[in-house]
Amino acid sequence: MTNLSPLQIERLKYQPKLPSSLAEGINHLSVEEGSATEAVDNKAEIKELFKNTYGKPAVTFKTSNSSTESEQRNVGVILSGGQAPGGHNVIAGLYDALKQANPSNKLYGFLGGPSGIIDGKYVEFDDKFIDDYRNTGGFDIIGSGRTKLETQEQFEKSLEVCKKLNISAVVIIGGDDSNTNAALLAEWFVANNAGIQVIGCPKTIDGDLKNEQIEISFGFDTATKTYAELIGNIQRDANSAKKYWHFIKIMGRSASHVALEAALQTQPNITLISEEVEQKKMSLEEIVNYITNIIVKRADAGKNFGIAVIPEGLIEFIPEMKSMISNLNDVMATLESDPDFVNATTIREKFDVVENRLDPDNAKVYSSLPALIKGQLLADRDPHGNVQVSKIETEKLLIEMVSSRLQELRLQGDYIGKFSPQSHFFGYEGRCAFPSNFDADYCYSLGYNAFALINNGFTGYLSSVRNLTAPASEWIAGGVPLTMMMNMERRHGEMKPVIKKALVELDGPVFAQLAKNREDWAMNDRYLFPGAIQYFGPSSVCDITTVTLQLEKSKTPAAV
Repeated sequence: MTNLSPLQIERLKYQPKLPSSLAEGINHLSVEEGSATEAVDNKAEIKELFKNTYGKPAVTFKTSNSSTESEQRNVGVILSGGQAPGGHNVIAGLYDALKQANPSNKLYGFLGGPSGIIDGKYVEFDDKFIDDYRNTGGFDIIGSGRTKLETQEQFEKSLEVCKKLNISAVVIIGGDDSNTNAALLAEWFVANNAGIQVIGCPKTIDGDLKNEQIEISFGFDTATKTYAELIGNIQRDANSAKKYWHFIKIMGRSASHVALEAALQTQPNITLISEEVEQKKMSLEEIVNYITNIIVKRADAGKNFGIAVIPEGLIEFIPEMKSMISNLNDVMATLESDPDFVNATTIREKFDVVENRLDPDNAKVYSSLPALIKGQLLADRDPHGNVQVSKIETEKLLIEMVSSRLQELRLQGDYIGKFSPQSHFFGYEGRCAFPSNFDADYCYSLGYNAFALINNGFTGYLSSVRNLTAPASEWIAGGVPLTMMMNMERRHGEMKPVIKKALVELDGPVFAQLAKNREDWAMNDRYLFPGAIQYFGPSSVCDITTVTLQLEKSKTPAAV
């Protein structure tokens, strides 16, 4: 690679740390098995669907004094879904372990995500290829994609490609959906005596792929630190100018882990948590009133500025919005053939047609929305014809509705301040950032550990590295059966086996930390300014992990 920045040059030199069990070498491992596992829910259905891979034990690797020889094997690797910092190090760790086990081993990278293994598009890695991508962000080493591996035809094509390359194991690096596909592929390979193992690695900045064995998904640490830096910069600006209200929407799809972690790192005036909104059945009007009340109180104190953090998936958790969107998805399926909609000459006429097709209560909700949001609800559809909720500009919706509410209060003499809003959406800024030391180490360990699972004959497992608040040498490496994380959910009208999303636990220590402080943070400017991710210097600064993980693993609250 050419035209490298000074930081790129330095990061290429960084040697990730490994758990002590793995650091002794890939051929010096013994396996400690736990008891049989079962699915998180719908146990009978999952067991029936995964007859060959269900009920396997969780495993832990220990250092062995004896050395084992590794037979020659070829492995394929896939990057699946959205990017997350550290993906390149997963591949680097996998490559190093594979070559250490047997220099004749080969690693193939399938191009463009899961479609690469179906279409037979791949590259073979060598030392130079891998070395150019160590400790870097992004998925550009082989690219990614969102093709699902779930049909008989796809499985057969994947098998054909693997046989051509003499591949005996496949590693799928992805989130909950991608690892659901890994579980399905693993089961199919075993059922058809293919002799090909499948191992998953837990990736997603959303933080919703976790359990006792998977303490954190990779990329979450780096992404939240990146967003926290940006929020801190904006807070400093707001505290300097003292005249703007910043509404910041943060990526995170369904779960609010990213927004919650970023808030704990920066301490903004307002933080909305989707799971709380759903539990309390808060209406859109109640959310608007909650925000407005804080703005009014701060204005009364002479503070016409502030920061509001909003999770990306909020709109799906508001009961009346969720109902309306579900109804709208059904209506939209017929709009292309609806002559009234097709022949409408103005956008307002199209809105009227939609309102007339919705159920009365849902039509009322749709009618109350600003024109910008109405248009986005109609325009942004996924391949199945449904609303792409992540593209709805919730931050702008709230700004417009809060502005209207403040104007009403001004006319009543109950608001004397000035409201100058600014909107932001932080998403792509964090997905391909240079991985933090934590993510660089964690991802390298996950990849190295994935080959340990392959080398010891496991399939249908997710690479697991635990005890992550301790120094890397004390991390615990092993694996957890993918079926252990699964339940049945309705997808596109059918019940499907899927890995269960881990949402914010409202009775857990992380949300409790926010709840305890939110009234204080609302009125008093307790802003924290995390600054840029640090790579060099004291380990207490460079290697520290998220507030979320510290709180979850500690009996005492983290200092904020």
